[in-house]
Amino acid sequence: MGKLPDMTKHRGFPSGMPGTGFQFTIRRANPRGVTPLKAVPRKARAGSPEYLVDAAFLHALWHHFGAEPFERGNLDAGRLNALLGREVVAADGAFDPSSYETMLKIDESVARQTIPEAFQDVLEV
Repeated sequence: MGKLPDMTKHRGFPSGMPGTGFQFTIRRANPRGVTPLKAVPRKARAGSPEYLVDAAFLHALWHHFGAEPFERGNLDAGRLNALLGREVVAADGAFDPSSYETMLKIDESVARQTIPEAFQDVLEV
């Protein structure tokens, strides 16, 4: 196996949603290449299990990074894709969907409207 791409590991970030198979981070860089980020339509309705996972992930992002830009790093592409283009956006014009180093940020005004419970101190799931 060749050298894996460099990937920031966000220490202290939750690895997933407890009691489910939903992961928030990946353990190591993908040896076949970085999974590209792409916005996907949200199918989750408020109160559905999928919505709760989106809310829990956004809650973790907010409480870990706040309003500051953050590197994609080891954050799971599937979870990011569910929020991309709405609650999570490119932090600058240098967005590279196929880079672990691309910078993202929470669009707080959109996120507070679409998933307001993610901003509570404690999220009950």
